[in-house]
Amino acid sequence: MIPRGKVSKEQALPKIKHYCAYQERSHKEVMGKLYDLGLFKNEAELMVAQLIEEGYLNEERFAIQFAGGRFRIKQWGKKKIEQALKEKQVSSYCIKKALAQIDEEHYRQTLQKLSAAKWKQLKGEKNIFIKKRKLQDYLLQKGYEYELVKEEAGRMEKA
Repeated sequence: MIPRGKVSKEQALPKIKHYCAYQERSHKEVMGKLYDLGLFKNEAELMVAQLIEEGYLNEERFAIQFAGGRFRIKQWGKKKIEQALKEKQVSSYCIKKALAQIDEEHYRQTLQKLSAAKWKQLKGEKNIFIKKRKLQDYLLQKGYEYELVKEEAGRMEKA
């Protein structure tokens, strides 16, 4: 009987292939899953290399999917997406490539939509400086660049 959490390489291969086929994964996530299955570092590294060769694992493809999803669904800015990809240990080349895939026009429209909604939500705030600061803090927390946020807050103040 195999102890819980420990599987052989032969048993782990179909499991990890299914794990990668279900959704794009980073190398770090796959290594973590292999460690959870009970494989040792050298076995896990060999398996990751095999997954890359067979096309189950592709860091660039993962980065592009991750960045696009976080922007479209969660409406994150490029700074927050970049930080999240760095936490997943994605290479800077792949991060740049993924961020370049985000349409600049759509990016600005999303920023304007978010700022208009937040500005409307802050209608109870009488002090314009506090209102503007709260808007900037919100947009910066969402990961948008400071220059764009400052420009957008000024535009909202004049509107």
